[in-house]
Amino acid sequence: MTQTLGCNHAVGKSIQVTAGDSELFTYVYRPTDPQLESPRPYLHPIRTLGGDLVSVFRPHDHVWHKGMTWSLPHFGHENFWGGPTFSVEHGYQQLDNNGSMDHDRVEALDVSEDLVRFSHHLSWHTQAGEHVVDELRTLEVRLADDGWVLVYETAMTNVSDATIQIGSPTTAGRPNAGYGGLFWRGPRSFTGGTVLAPQGLGGDELRGQRAAWMGFSGKHDSTDRASTLIIVDAAENANHPPEWFVRSEDFAAVCAAPFFSEELPFAPASTLHFRYAVVVADEASDNDRATHLAAQATKSLTAG
Repeated sequence: MTQTLGCNHAVGKSIQVTAGDSELFTYVYRPTDPQLESPRPYLHPIRTLGGDLVSVFRPHDHVWHKGMTWSLPHFGHENFWGGPTFSVEHGYQQLDNNGSMDHDRVEALDVSEDLVRFSHHLSWHTQAGEHVVDELRTLEVRLADDGWVLVYETAMTNVSDATIQIGSPTTAGRPNAGYGGLFWRGPRSFTGGTVLAPQGLGGDELRGQRAAWMGFSGKHDSTDRASTLIIVDAAENANHPPEWFVRSEDFAAVCAAPFFSEELPFAPASTLHFRYAVVVADEASDNDRATHLAAQATKSLTAG
């Protein structure tokens, strides 16, 4: 029997997208996290069509990592990532600068057998309470030939009276640590797994390289199964193809990082748009399958 998509809405809190009777993910759009963790919407749990979990929530080493999130650690002097902020002078230091991305209202929730579309408005506030960004965020979910695909889109408008330099720990002086953007953190069992890229299979040596897409294959505890997740950067995004922040040795992570090594000026009243396609599939992937999955995700970026 062909699977169909569905959605359960916990009004004012979250949506859960399903395929048949199985959960694909829950998107918590009104979190209850501590200020230190920069409260912001997140996707967790994220599962394959086969039901395997491919995300982690509040890992003990970085409790501000939440499944998959839009996270910016160096937003001018503010931190919309969570935890400490890096500087050359002090290294990582906990400051009173952990901002929040606050849900305002739902714009749309459309559900059909082959598409779930959720759109909402957010206001970004610094820890001191200044309103700095208005955002319209949209998530679209489709089933694919092999797995399922999420299209993640954000339109951020600078409502402050200053140009904000969006950067990363690398632009602040820490080499090869240019994280910031759409960030995925995988489960513990994925540690030591395989980074996927157009350049070929690899590991942490792929960090900082430019590519239209990157992803990860990892193994699950308690079973003999594996799973794959790939993120595709839309061609119209700033700094495309981006440098990527990927990790395998200490933990599994993939982040399309448009601000990896160069700050992006965000002028008052201007709007920045970013779009990504994320494909989640059962089983590990070799080079050929990873390329095929990335092509499926890329196709979703142009789907009507």
